[in-house]
Amino acid sequence: MSRAANAGSGGPEGGDIRPVNLKDALSERYLAYALSTITSRSLPDVRDGLKPVQRRLLYAMRELRLDPASGYKKCARVVGDVIGKFHPHGDTAVYDAMVRLAQSFAQRYPLVDGQGNFGNIDGDNPAAMRYTEARLTDVAMALLEGIDENAVDFRDTYDGSETEPVVLPAAFPNLLANGAAGIAVGMATNIPPHNAGELLDALAWMLKRKAGELPSVEELMAHIKGPDLPTGGVLIDSPELIAAAYRTGRGSLRLRAKWEREELPHGLYQVVITEIPYLVQKSRLLERLAELFAAKKLPLLQDLRDESADTVRLILVPRARTIPADALMEQVFKASELEVRLSLNMNVLDAQGVPRVMGIAEILQSFLDHRMVVLIRRTEFRLGKIADRLEVLEGYLKAFLDLDRVIQIIREEDEPKAALIAAFELTDRQAEAILNLRLRNLRRLEEMELQGEAKKLRDEQADLQALLADEGLRRGRLREQILATKKAFGSGELGRRRTELGSAPTVSAEIIDLPVERFPVTVVLSAKGWIRAMRGHLEASAEVKYKEGDGERFLLHSQTSDKLLLLTTDGKVFTIGVDRLPGGRGQGEPLTLFVDIARGVEIVAARIHEPEGRLILATKDGRGFQAVEKELLAQTKTGRQVVNLDQGLKLDFAVPVRGDMVAVTATNHKLLVFPLEELPIMARGKGVLIMRMKDGELADIKTFQADEGLTFGPPGQTRRVNDLQGYMGKRAGSGRLAPRGFPRHHRFE
Repeated sequence: MSRAANAGSGGPEGGDIRPVNLKDALSERYLAYALSTITSRSLPDVRDGLKPVQRRLLYAMRELRLDPASGYKKCARVVGDVIGKFHPHGDTAVYDAMVRLAQSFAQRYPLVDGQGNFGNIDGDNPAAMRYTEARLTDVAMALLEGIDENAVDFRDTYDGSETEPVVLPAAFPNLLANGAAGIAVGMATNIPPHNAGELLDALAWMLKRKAGELPSVEELMAHIKGPDLPTGGVLIDSPELIAAAYRTGRGSLRLRAKWEREELPHGLYQVVITEIPYLVQKSRLLERLAELFAAKKLPLLQDLRDESADTVRLILVPRARTIPADALMEQVFKASELEVRLSLNMNVLDAQGVPRVMGIAEILQSFLDHRMVVLIRRTEFRLGKIADRLEVLEGYLKAFLDLDRVIQIIREEDEPKAALIAAFELTDRQAEAILNLRLRNLRRLEEMELQGEAKKLRDEQADLQALLADEGLRRGRLREQILATKKAFGSGELGRRRTELGSAPTVSAEIIDLPVERFPVTVVLSAKGWIRAMRGHLEASAEVKYKEGDGERFLLHSQTSDKLLLLTTDGKVFTIGVDRLPGGRGQGEPLTLFVDIARGVEIVAARIHEPEGRLILATKDGRGFQAVEKELLAQTKTGRQVVNLDQGLKLDFAVPVRGDMVAVTATNHKLLVFPLEELPIMARGKGVLIMRMKDGELADIKTFQADEGLTFGPPGQTRRVNDLQGYMGKRAGSGRLAPRGFPRHHRFE
C-alpha cells in the first residue's frame, strides 16, 4: 500500500493515521514534557514555597486529620492516599519527598513530624514507609491555615474524582525559610534556608512602607543577615557579596564548618568541629578526610576521629602544638568539604505560574501580595457566613414573638414551610432554619440572647466591611498576622539563628602548604580534562595510557612542592598544589574536582609556577600586558580573574617571558619586534595595544634575547634572523611583512 493510501486509512480503532515529521513530533512532545517538569515537579511556587508533591502531601495529611494534637499514622497510609487521590507517580518519589520534609538537618523548619528512622546526617537511609509514622507540625498547620475559608482556589485532581488546592494560604514564609532545590529541563533552582524571624521582621517592616515600592537589598539586609542553615556553620563571604546575590537572585556563597580549639594538658590542643556544612554527609566527609590523611595531603594533621553522638564532634589533632590552629583548619578547609559553595539560584514559579529568577525583594513582595489576597478572600468568606447567620437570627426573633403559633403551624399544616413564610414574612432560608430547629433548643430562644448575638455579628460585619474598603487597614491587619507568626516561630530554640556570619582568617599560603615531601613527578593533563601526577620525570617518548577516546594535552615536569597554574579562555588563573593531584596508577581524576572551570571554557596554558617568572597575556584583537606569576596565585577553587574581556573576546595567549625583546605576528603576515620594557606589568586589566592590525588578528607572540636573534620554524628546520632593524618598531605599530621562509601559519614554531 502506498504512503498516501495508508495515510488516509483508518487505524486499528478507526482513528486517522497522518504522516508527521519526526523532528516536529519530537520537538512538540519534548516541549510538553519540559513544561510539565518545570511547572508540575521541580520548581516551587513563590507564594507557598512548595512543589506540587509537597503541597499534596500536606493537604492529604490534613484530610487524614494528622494535626499536631492527633496521633501518628503510618507513612505508607499517607503515601497511598497521595498517590491514589492526588499525585499519580511512584511511591518511592512521594515517600522521599515526605522524608525530606521531616528531616531536621535538611529542613530549617520541618513540615512533617516523623516518628521512627527518617535518616540522619551521616547519610544513612530512612526505614521503609511501613515502619515509620508521621503527622503535621505547627509550621505546616500555619501553611494550611484558612484553607476551608475560600482562601485559595481549588482544581480537579488528575482523575476528576477529588479537588486539591492550587496553592496553600501560607501564613509562614516557607520559600525562603525552608529553601528549595530542584532540577527541571533547561533550568534549576537552589534556594538556601533563612531565619524565619528575620524574614518576618523584614515583611512587617515592608508593610509599614508605602504600598507598591520595592525596598532595596541593603534595606532588607538590615533585617535579613543571610542564609540560616539547619546544620549551622559559618558564612565567610562579605555582606556586599551576599547583597549582590540577593539583588540578582543568583550567586555563590562560601560556607564553612564551625570549629573551636580545645586545650589539653601539657600545652597540647585539639580542634573540635561542632557543625558541618549544609547537606554534607558526615560519613562521606570522614571518608574523604581519611583518604587525604592516608595520601599525606594533610601534612599538618596527626590524627582524626569521630566522637559524635547526638551532636557533631569531629576531632582533628595537629602534628605539633606549635602549629597554629588557623593554619591547620585552612589546610583542611582547602582540601575537603568542610568548606563548600552554597549556590543561590532563586528560580521560582510566580503567581501566574511562569518560571523566572527573582531577587529577594521581589520574592518577599510576592509573598505579601499572596497574603493580601488570602486576607481579602477570608474576609469575604466570613462576611458571607455572618450575613447567613444574621438572616437566621432575624427569623428566630420573628418566631420568638409567637412560638405557640409556630408550633401549631408545624403540627397542623401539610406544607408548614410555606405557611411559616406567609404568617411571619420569612425568607426561604429563615423558614428552613426554624423547621430544622431541635425541640431541645427552643428554650434557648430568649430574645436577649438572640439580640446580643445579632449585635455582636453586626459589629464584626461593620469592622470587616471597613477592612475591605481600606487598604491601610488591611496592611495593618496583615502586619498583625505577620507579628503573630513571628511570635510563634521566630523566637525560642526554633527561631534562634544557627549559621554565624564571619570572615575567613588570613593565613600565609606557605604555612598552609608546609611541609610537603619533595620528589619529582610528571603532571599529565589529558585532552578531556583528566589530571594525575606520575612519579618521576617522564621522557617525551614515554608511553602514557589514557582513557579510550582521550589523549595527551599537557605533560609537565615538576616537584610535589610545586604549584600548577592553569590559564583559561575566560581570563582566569587557577592554582593547584601538585601534591594534591592523584597518583599515576589509574587515569587520574576529573580536573573539575580541583577547580571550578565554567562549562565551555578551555585551558589556554598549563605551567609549573615560577615565583620570579612573568607571562605575557594577550587576546587576538592585539591587546595584552605582562603579569607577574607570584601575583597570579589563586587561593580558591573559583580561581582569580586576571584579564578583563570585552564581549566576544577570550584569552588566547599566555606566553612565558624568556628575554628582553617581544616579537608578534599577525594573520596578515606581518611581523613586529619591540623592547619588552614597552609592555607594562599589570595585576589585572584589558591590557594595552601590542600590534595595530587593520585586516587581521594576532597570530603568535614570542620573547627572546636581542643578542641571540629571533628564531622561527619547526624543530630541525629552525632559522635565525639576527638583523631585525627592518622589523623593529614601537609597541602598537603595524609591523612589516615577515621575512622569506616564515611559516605560512604565521606562528614562530
